[in-house]
Amino acid sequence: MPDSIISVFHAFRQEIDHHNDRRERLIKSSRDVTSLSKKIIFLLHRMLNEPCASSSERDRALKAAEASRKKLTEVQQLISGMKLDLQGDLYWRYQPQVSPGLQEYIEALSFTHYLEHGTLITLDQVQETLRDSEGGSLFPLPVGDYILGLADLTGELMRYAITTVSQPGGRARANELCTFVRECKADFERLAPHVRDLHKKNRVTAQSLQKIEDAMYAIAVRSAEFDLPQSMMDALVANIYSANKPGYSSYEEDVTMA
Repeated sequence: MPDSIISVFHAFRQEIDHHNDRRERLIKSSRDVTSLSKKIIFLLHRMLNEPCASSSERDRALKAAEASRKKLTEVQQLISGMKLDLQGDLYWRYQPQVSPGLQEYIEALSFTHYLEHGTLITLDQVQETLRDSEGGSLFPLPVGDYILGLADLTGELMRYAITTVSQPGGRARANELCTFVRECKADFERLAPHVRDLHKKNRVTAQSLQKIEDAMYAIAVRSAEFDLPQSMMDALVANIYSANKPGYSSYEEDVTMA
């Protein structure tokens, strides 16, 4: 076989080896991003669920968000480490490997943002967090990953609503969360034909919304049955839901496995 042909196949082999190595590095980095993002979400729920008579629900939310922001910088550093393997068009070649980690990061970031501002984080705001030390953009954030990350947020808001409803003064907050998740579901339904897999996640969003609505309905019925002072009603609601709060074992299992 001529040397020229052999050299061509050597070049092909090197390119395939480089591709496989790059792909494995990105998969590992994406898993690290996913694992740390899950830990941040678990941290937020744990801090939001901590009883503290001296602070309001709003103060707990801001305190949890502040702790989350510190951890999110670690995730951003992990994402920044992918930059060399995602130069130019390489990002779109390896986007399927990077996408799961990005979506989990957006979920953690959007949860933190909601606790701070009570609104959805925008695409531009997420993109601003994906910058290197010199301020340059790491890579363009696909709209699909952004939307799918927000779709996952609704499950965390459901857990937040169920845990906060049993706390003093938490029923008003849970009602706000119920309205917010309902609006998210309506918006996602319009986008579902344009974003792959969004219809699957929107089914989960519908289930989350139903759980919040069921909880609020049960409280409304109890309120109509008993004419009690606010403090006694809070105690009754806390007693009802203390044994039915959403568990976080899935997070702990994922973190342990990671």
